[in-house]
Amino acid sequence: MMTGRLVAAIGLTLPLALPISARAAAADDALVARGAYLAKVGDCVACHSAPKGKPFAGGLPMTTPMGRIYTTNITPDPDTGIGKWSEEDFEKALRQGVVKDGHNLYPAMPYPSYAKVHDDDVKALYAYFMKGVAPVNQANRESDIPFPLNMRWPLKIWNAVFLDKGVYQDKSGRDVAWNRGAYIVQGLGHCGSCHTARGIAFQEKALDETGSAYLTGGVLDGWFASNLTGEHNVGLGRWSETDVTQFLKTGANTHASAFGSMTDVINNSTQAMNDEDVAAMSRYLKSLPAAGGTNGPRYAYDPKATKVSLTHPANDAGAKVYTAYCMHCHGVDGMGYAPLLAPLAGNPNVMEKDASSLINVTLNGTHDLVVQGIPAAYPMPKYSPVLNDQQIADVLTFIRAGWNNGAPAVMALDVAKLRKTTQAAK
Repeated sequence: MMTGRLVAAIGLTLPLALPISARAAAADDALVARGAYLAKVGDCVACHSAPKGKPFAGGLPMTTPMGRIYTTNITPDPDTGIGKWSEEDFEKALRQGVVKDGHNLYPAMPYPSYAKVHDDDVKALYAYFMKGVAPVNQANRESDIPFPLNMRWPLKIWNAVFLDKGVYQDKSGRDVAWNRGAYIVQGLGHCGSCHTARGIAFQEKALDETGSAYLTGGVLDGWFASNLTGEHNVGLGRWSETDVTQFLKTGANTHASAFGSMTDVINNSTQAMNDEDVAAMSRYLKSLPAAGGTNGPRYAYDPKATKVSLTHPANDAGAKVYTAYCMHCHGVDGMGYAPLLAPLAGNPNVMEKDASSLINVTLNGTHDLVVQGIPAAYPMPKYSPVLNDQQIADVLTFIRAGWNNGAPAVMALDVAKLRKTTQAAK
């Protein structure tokens, strides 16, 4: 039986304990919220969610040089997801590409970029995926990579050769915004995973600005992810920091519009980032010196020759297709109606030597770009059912030569190859 003195003591203690408990809960909620934001920075939902599937339940097919793999369930389901993982298990998968049972992940998972993520951000991400994500019971799907290429042990050697385990360290002589931008672009933003060319072992040829190949563009899954250096013609050389920020926030500016997987990045990631982080990314990207590109003369708009050919379309097969299918949106002058309709004159993606993205977007159109809940008014339609390979080659050749773009011709054979591979992937 409690004495009056003991009851009084307990009564005095409880009011002191409750604020401590409340503060702990608030701190926990803040950590989960921070993790939710960081998951958007990393665009985790884009890869770990299949079309019409549940968020983070995996199942998205990804094409690699060895065959197709499928992303994994990273919900906190204890049987099919990561619900039984410790924070150490989570960190090891995120930054080293090794999961709880010891098997290695394929480097399609951008863990070489995530290796740079700071410990406190890893902790916040873990809190979010354990407490802020709904569990989904959905088994992971085995890859389509045939034996013996599907053996995982060679990935241990790959990690030993190509994985740099050091977290990002601020660069001296650079301001806070530049370092923040570099940390996001190189780390959770994993921009190099798409925008840096890969070597023979599927490794990124550079992981930061000290490598000459970094962010100079790369082919991935039927698209050419554009050059993000200061290159004048095909990079960001003619863009201001404001232009870069506008693109990251809305998917379009006076120079270009988003397509391919970049649409998912805008929809799920960069538009949801705070203004300071987006501005920091723009600062960092605009600091990169020119690299890659065509090494040709600096672009200068010239509509004269193209305007003449469009007044007599029957004399040019590409011009004939352009007047019938393209001109009403992109204009006789090739300037479009930016940012609603992309310009073709001087567009870095039009001028790029590799025409994969132009062929792909002409064949298959663009996914819906949705900014602040509003779909883009004029998405690019798909022309694969309407135009044959030669017609697409002709019109793209016309566009790449027009308005002084000066890019190489497109061959019908290249269109046919991409038509086959993109249709097979559906």
